[in-house]
Amino acid sequence: MFTVKQIEDAHSKVKSGADFPAYIQEIKKMGVKSFETWVKDSHTEYFGENAFTTTSEPQYEDLKIVKLVDKEGFIQYMKMHQRGETDYMKFCRDCAETGVEKWFVDLDKFTCTYYDKAGNEVLVEEIPH
Repeated sequence: MFTVKQIEDAHSKVKSGADFPAYIQEIKKMGVKSFETWVKDSHTEYFGENAFTTTSEPQYEDLKIVKLVDKEGFIQYMKMHQRGETDYMKFCRDCAETGVEKWFVDLDKFTCTYYDKAGNEVLVEEIPH
């Protein structure tokens, strides 16, 4: 199966949200079926075939996730990130500031679902492929 190192090597090519679809294609070829990333520290759990999982280490000091979701603000930040106007760390800070706790990417459905601290869906995005 895949390793966190292989995934991190693929992720190192991502400079902004504009690079995300190519990254998704690359890790899907490795056997990643889905993954869940926590905004707090960007640790991610990756899921593969036959209940295989592996988890990355935290990537930065804990961010405080606000309780009140600002969906419109989040959408604006996400669009900026997708246009390549912000880097990953800025996007994570923007998520925390607008109440997004985590996202879950399904590589079979090519969707990225963002959740708040209560586990409610904030937004479901289709990933271009």
